[in-house]
Amino acid sequence: MTSMFVTLGTWNWLILGLVLIGVEVLAPGVFMLWLGLAALLVGLLSFVIDTHWQMQVLLFAIFAAAAVPIWRSLARRGKGETSNPFLNRRTDALVGRVFTLEKPIQDGSGTVRIDDTIWRVTGPDAPAGSRIRIVKADGAMLTVASE
Repeated sequence: MTSMFVTLGTWNWLILGLVLIGVEVLAPGVFMLWLGLAALLVGLLSFVIDTHWQMQVLLFAIFAAAAVPIWRSLARRGKGETSNPFLNRRTDALVGRVFTLEKPIQDGSGTVRIDDTIWRVTGPDAPAGSRIRIVKADGAMLTVASE
């Protein structure tokens, strides 16, 4: 096993890096990518600095371990405001809007038509045709108050 490590050279690290990145392409998960980039970096450094195999393995371990926090900080920085802040939170966009009850609220439950969808609502009893304001959205259930 140590003879394999002794023969590790620049080209072996570069080939290992490309193989690991290729595995990432076939089975995406953003794990092999960082190992592949660490191997490529060790290979490139081996062109500049002639090091023993122990140092190469140590550098690989350091680069692979450092890739995770670096990626997390870059990914966190990349998150910003989107052009659609209610994407995947459709009900949050309904809070504060006023609609007309389709079916009366009886015993705390009724329905309202919003665009092409009928939503269940909870709130104080009110007759059909009443104007109500949505005050809270919890999943697919809307809480309303009389307008």
